[in-house]
Amino acid sequence: MGTEVRRPRTDAEDNRDRILAAALLVFTAEGSSAPVREVARRARVGVATVYRHFPTKQALFDAAFTEDMTLCTAIVQEGLAAPDPWQGLALAVERLVTTHGGADPRVAAVHAHLARSAAFAPAREQAVRDLRELIRRAKESGALREDVGLDDVVLTMQAGRGIRAASPAAQAAATRRLAELILQSFRAVPRTSPSSAPGQPASGRGVRTP
Repeated sequence: MGTEVRRPRTDAEDNRDRILAAALLVFTAEGSSAPVREVARRARVGVATVYRHFPTKQALFDAAFTEDMTLCTAIVQEGLAAPDPWQGLALAVERLVTTHGGADPRVAAVHAHLARSAAFAPAREQAVRDLRELIRRAKESGALREDVGLDDVVLTMQAGRGIRAASPAAQAAATRRLAELILQSFRAVPRTSPSSAPGQPASGRGVRTP
């Protein structure tokens, strides 16, 4: 049996990885308008080194958030793979809401930038097709209200971004609760959640009202 010889990583590869990690942090924290020089500073490289790897700021942004878009696509595809149409839709909606929940306007700006980026157009179009198929299957099964459509799922995600909470744990709990309540409203025959008593949210503690 031969022994696999691993090629040593080059300085350029290490620099690229550091730049991408720094870009993800900077753009998420400061929004898409954050300067490239701040990315370079965080990555401990010169600005010229950043531009050698990524000729434009848009190219840097797209590369940094490829994983984010890939996650969205994977979430919807996982829902499609579920044997029960309603469970598949519920899984996708809950995970999309909890993954992208948060009231920070800088994060919202990043998502708006992602929505406009041509680099992610194929992934966006695939995710939309898959979501439409999830909705069609759930309606066909009789579990989803006939008047619920793709725009309602998008509205749900936008609502999740409006939640403000006192801590990351409270934020996660609140977005899960929001997804649960919205999914109940989506059902053709709404079911009462056993997770909390009427009028007493199970995970609303720490949520701030506007």
